[in-house]
Amino acid sequence: MVRITEIHLYQLDLPVVGPAYRMATSELTHLDTTLVELVTETGLSGFGEVCPLGPTYQPAHPQGARVAIDVIAPHLIGMSALEPLNFSRKMDAALSGHAYAKAALDIAVWDLMGKILNLRVCDLLGGAVSDSVESYCAIGIDSPENVARQIIEKQKQGFRRLQLKIGGRDIEEDIAVARKAFEVRAPTTRITLDANRSLTTSDAVTLSQGLRDFSFVLEQPCDSYEEAKSLKGRICHPVYLDECTTGADVVMRSIVEGVADGFGMKLTRVGGLSAMRSIRDICHSANRPLSCDDSWGGDIIAAACVHIGATVNPALFEGVWIADSYISGNYDKARPVQVENGRIKIPGTMGLGVAPDKSDWKAINVYS
Repeated sequence: MVRITEIHLYQLDLPVVGPAYRMATSELTHLDTTLVELVTETGLSGFGEVCPLGPTYQPAHPQGARVAIDVIAPHLIGMSALEPLNFSRKMDAALSGHAYAKAALDIAVWDLMGKILNLRVCDLLGGAVSDSVESYCAIGIDSPENVARQIIEKQKQGFRRLQLKIGGRDIEEDIAVARKAFEVRAPTTRITLDANRSLTTSDAVTLSQGLRDFSFVLEQPCDSYEEAKSLKGRICHPVYLDECTTGADVVMRSIVEGVADGFGMKLTRVGGLSAMRSIRDICHSANRPLSCDDSWGGDIIAAACVHIGATVNPALFEGVWIADSYISGNYDKARPVQVENGRIKIPGTMGLGVAPDKSDWKAINVYS
């Protein structure tokens, strides 16, 4: 048995490269990411990360993640690094809720387990179906003309799925953006309109009915599950749930009740790789597509998303979004996790495959 003897907690600012990242509920110029390092008695380290997308995207914020980890971490000292289920149960016993904070520790223990067993995380999760995964690109809220220019550029870069942010303005502007997008969309490009919870049910119906001749997915149109449920039979497009899918229980309920045609899943929102593995299998059983991504973060989050995404049935896989093009630099300069021609290679070394340079990380605490 290989035991965890130390847990290190770090913080790092990730500036947004170029213009602010705009969504319906926020405009962001930098993100605050939290990183953890689990160290064993043999000296091996496993790394995890959580980076909330500002304080209004979800009920999660970076300071809260670090306070929650401060509560949980002392209870994990001495635990086996090869028992992720017991590890998760220990975290739940130490602190109720706060899945996003637990996710960083969960990701780290999977990274550590892979290094101990000399396996990649995707192998531990069941096996990769290919050596790379499809990525998709998210285009922020902008004018119809600017969105169209970005679509043309992203299609040239190899992206076959594009997510267009909508909401936070007059619904007719969103309809105009969508119409312009379809003027320049290539036949093989899939379009998702992502409202990030910002539409009223009335606006969601107006949008869908106003664009009934176009084929796209409407992602998280309204704030609550109940609002999304009320759209059944009133709109013309498939609905994917994102922000309100806080765990496997909501995923199962939305499938049984016919509310979700698919899911935009965020790794840290549900608690990490352990929870995402369960959700992957539920979606497989119910024949529901899903993406495997996260709200933001650097190479560690990106690698975790790629590893779980690589194990999804390709017929149900909606891709991985990573923040690489929005941030400057990589934790692992020798093996950066990057999008190339619309795809992301699985890191080739054991565990997550990321050997981070910690020199820029701000040390917050050590637990031993």
